[in-house]
Amino acid sequence: MGELDSLRFEPTDERIRGLLGERTVIDSTSAMLVWEPKRIVPVYAVPVEDIDGQLSGEPAASASESPAAAAIDGARFAGRRVFDPGVPFSVHTSEGERLRIHAPGADRFATAFRPFDADLAGYILLDFDAFDAWYREDERNVGHPRDPFHRIDIVHSSRQVRVETDGKLLAESSNVCFLFEPPLPVRYYLPPKDVRRELLRASDTNTFCAYKGQATYWSLEGQDDLVWSYPEPLRDAAEVTGRLAFFNERVDIVVDGVRLERPVTPWSPR
Repeated sequence: MGELDSLRFEPTDERIRGLLGERTVIDSTSAMLVWEPKRIVPVYAVPVEDIDGQLSGEPAASASESPAAAAIDGARFAGRRVFDPGVPFSVHTSEGERLRIHAPGADRFATAFRPFDADLAGYILLDFDAFDAWYREDERNVGHPRDPFHRIDIVHSSRQVRVETDGKLLAESSNVCFLFEPPLPVRYYLPPKDVRRELLRASDTNTFCAYKGQATYWSLEGQDDLVWSYPEPLRDAAEVTGRLAFFNERVDIVVDGVRLERPVTPWSPR
């Protein structure tokens, strides 16, 4: 976070592959992880020679329609204004050229970006969401590229945790998994039996976390997608399988009788 306003990059020794349809368009063992200024998650960048596709400039009309970085306020996170993953790849905070990668023999393309930075000469930044699948070695990578400086820790606790909204009890348990994932706030994963699930309704929303996997959601009257769970998490998050967590930005969490202050993050009420 201290380098948030800088263009940052880090090499990775992993083999990185990106697919458009069934075709492997990206295959690199020389990839970089790149954070443009204000970005809190990285994108992949690979040498031009590791791209099996034709590069072309993005049409001027598309470039002009792309949101301007100066027009985006960003979300508040850890006391800073940041660009979270919800800000599209088309928003760039460094100088460069917008590109398209056309898959050979197919009417498909992915958006990309060539930064005007001497240290990244010959590298192309890739729009993760424009590809159909990504692999780190032989394992699927979902959500966004994994940050080597980011980690999750899961700690079992017998502390009493209550979840309330407007004075109404939503959940209470002394068998809680505390999930630490700085700079995110602590997340409290409770057993389903300790959650008043009769108050919740299933949501069609699914999201993907690069560290935990695919999440499913429940809503409360007046609050969409308030609760989530990982029914089949990635191995890093196996201990919270099937447990439920609430956005503590939008409910009241009471731990051992102490009501916690609601954190301010990109998931806070707007």
